[in-house]
This record gives sequence, structure tokens and C-alpha cells, in this order.
Amino acid sequence: MNHLARTALVLAGAGAGAAALRGAASARRRARENGRRWLVVTIDRAPTDVMPHGGPPHPLDEFGDALEITVRPAPGDRGTELAARLRDPAPPASASPPARLAGRDPRQEVRRALREAKSLLEAGEVMLPDAPPTGRGDTVGGRAVGLASRRAGGEGVL
Repeated sequence: MNHLARTALVLAGAGAGAAALRGAASARRRARENGRRWLVVTIDRAPTDVMPHGGPPHPLDEFGDALEITVRPAPGDRGTELAARLRDPAPPASASPPARLAGRDPRQEVRRALREAKSLLEAGEVMLPDAPPTGRGDTVGGRAVGLASRRAGGEGVL
């Protein structure tokens, strides 16, 4: 291998290493910022209906002082935005994909409580989906669907 080829190989390796370090630093920064992000739902009610006694609606009231909660009119006069976040930011490790899949991200409980509060205020009850027959757990696919269904409540999507 000639000198020019060796130099090009070393430079390519150094560039790949620098990109990997930058990506890792960026992932840590995003995880830190995500721990302070507001989680928000829009509720089809007036702000006075969302927090009628000055306190958060159920089940957000169960968190006590662990949450910061704000209420403001939604854009376009389309109800009320109810926002919540943990006062003490979640550690970055709990926001990692493996921790989120395992259900160890404390923000998942806040997401679930926000959606339940929205459902209670708009419909008067929390509607839960029926268990899909594929989620029985008899098969690998059934176990995967069951896991995804259980985790969807904390992530807000399925």
C-alpha cells in the first residue's frame, strides 16, 4: 500500500471516529433537553373547566409537587392546552430507548396521566382499547403485539 492510500485510510478512520464522538455527544444533549420538555395535550374545554379549583385535574393531581403544570388557551381558539413536566428532570439514562422500552422512563407516567386527564375532561371516562386477539402471547408475534400495546400508553403512539 503506498503512502497516499495509507494517508487516505487514516484520514477516513479519523473522520469516522470524530463523527461517532459528535453523534454520541449530540444524543446525550438531546436526552438532557428531552428531560425538560413540556408534554402537552389540547383539551376541548375552557381553561376554567380544566383547572376549576386552581389545582390540576385527576390523575395529574396524584403527582403532587413533582410536576410543573401550565394551562393556556390553545391556538386558534380550539380549547385549552394542558402542559406538564417533571420539576426534577429525568436522568438521561431513563430517556434512552432501552429504558423507554422497559417502561422505566418517568415521563411515560406523565404522558399517560395527561391523556387520561384529557379523556376524563372530554368524555367523562378513560376509554381503553379491547385486548387484540393477537396479543394473547401464544406466539412470538402475539407477545410482540402485547408488548407494543402495553408500552403505547406511556409513549403516546402505537
